Amino acid sequence: MLDWMAWTWPTAAFFGVIAALLITFTILAIKYPETPRTGILRIETTRGDRLFITLLGSAFINIAWLGLGFGPQYFALLVCLGYAAAVFRWV
Repeated sequence: MLDWMAWTWPTAAFFGVIAALLITFTILAIKYPETPRTGILRIETTRGDRLFITLLGSAFINIAWLGLGFGPQYFALLVCLGYAAAVFRWV
């Protein structure tokens, strides 16, 4: 099924999670509109902005984790989850 692009199941799951997040945040934006808020960065952000900041930061965390050889990659996931919680709380 995934032969057309030499995808692995983890890669497909990654993009599936991203798609699910985008769909969920779209539904939330329609059902519960929000006003932008100002956090520690002193810029106005919405849920979508914070999701983008989280995804971008998580990519850098994972790249650094791989490059510096800190250990199994699933530990980087725990760091990313903590980072995501901090972004959605304070940014």
